Amino acid sequence: MIFTLVKIELMKIFRKWRTYIGFIAIGILVPLLHLAMYLEGQNSIDFVTRGLRDSFILVGNLLNGYWISFIILNALTIHIPFLITLVAADLLAGEATAGTYRILVTRPVSRMQIVTSKFLAGIIYTGSLIFWLAVMSLVVGLIVFGDGELIVAGSQAVIIFEKSDVLWRFFLAYGFGILSMSVVCSLAILFSSLVENAIGPIVSTIAVIIIFIILSAFDVEILRELKPYLFTNYILDWREFFNDPLDISEITKSVLILSGHIILFFTATAFIFHKKDILS
Repeated sequence: MIFTLVKIELMKIFRKWRTYIGFIAIGILVPLLHLAMYLEGQNSIDFVTRGLRDSFILVGNLLNGYWISFIILNALTIHIPFLITLVAADLLAGEATAGTYRILVTRPVSRMQIVTSKFLAGIIYTGSLIFWLAVMSLVVGLIVFGDGELIVAGSQAVIIFEKSDVLWRFFLAYGFGILSMSVVCSLAILFSSLVENAIGPIVSTIAVIIIFIILSAFDVEILRELKPYLFTNYILDWREFFNDPLDISEITKSVLILSGHIILFFTATAFIFHKKDILS
């Protein structure tokens, strides 16, 4: 039953034009970034390695698809939440706007099944958007620029990964990206269950993200104690997969906290929808 409901929800999602805004935006923006890197990327590589070149002779293809994909991932992960919110915020609020709540609950399915199917459909959409980002940045980047060593400038050191030690890191990083963006999707669905118009959940979700990011930036005692509970503090932890050695405890902590937020938002949404008066 759930499989059928999820299939129906996905059909609803991909019948709306707003669903394709994210795919179109990535499809236009990433090639433009590839073009910019093709024209000016060597200057960026020289800037990152300026200290190393004084002591070492660097050979090989450093301006490659791996490095460019890493840069794009850094640039776009802070913008992807808005694209996800455009769709996720409409999953429940859109039913209220269209006046189809009564039709939903008259079907031989429970409200819990309805919420679950919408959540799963939203997460599948989120995964498909991140997958599209991976294709446009990593796959196209490797075709255009080829592979090679990946140079990563960390806070304390510059790490150069062998090309045989890179691809699995990207797979895990994109997987982590799906998890972190699913938190955003879950939050948008939660707000969507509270109102009857998608504009409010979109604005509310983006506002929460911005507020949390600002709070994380202030290094004061009271906010320092609050920071570990803000999911925005872990969204960019995909970068942990590009450390050597991997900090497994930090990655596990991030995965558990983000998963906990998804469960929390899902539980709250299910409770609100179960109590929702759809007859008024």
